[in-house]
Amino acid sequence: MAGEQDDPIQAAIAGEIRLLDPEVRSSAVLMGELMDPEFTEIGASGRRWDRLSLITALSQDPDPSVVPIAVSDMEGRLLAPGIVHLTYVSDNNGRRARRSSIWRRSAQGWRLYFHQGTLSAD
Repeated sequence: MAGEQDDPIQAAIAGEIRLLDPEVRSSAVLMGELMDPEFTEIGASGRRWDRLSLITALSQDPDPSVVPIAVSDMEGRLLAPGIVHLTYVSDNNGRRARRSSIWRRSAQGWRLYFHQGTLSAD
């Protein structure tokens, strides 16, 4: 069985799932380990985020009672060596969004390079 080190799609999926974990989201250190220094995001709100602003916003006021974000329809594609594109649907207490992430391999491992969320009624 191939491990995360051998399977880039599984490595990206594992990283994405970790980033959705409330414990990771509340830790600037843990988030920083999974996010590329050049990370950018276009959030479901339409706001553009960079690495520092997103880490600060999410880890600034952690709430231990936060319900984990539910994920469905996760799919991955290897776009090029060291580049994986993930798509999935998230459900955050009824707020559904279609999501797209690009992960790239670096000397430090797989890191999230770009993310976009689009609110969805379905």
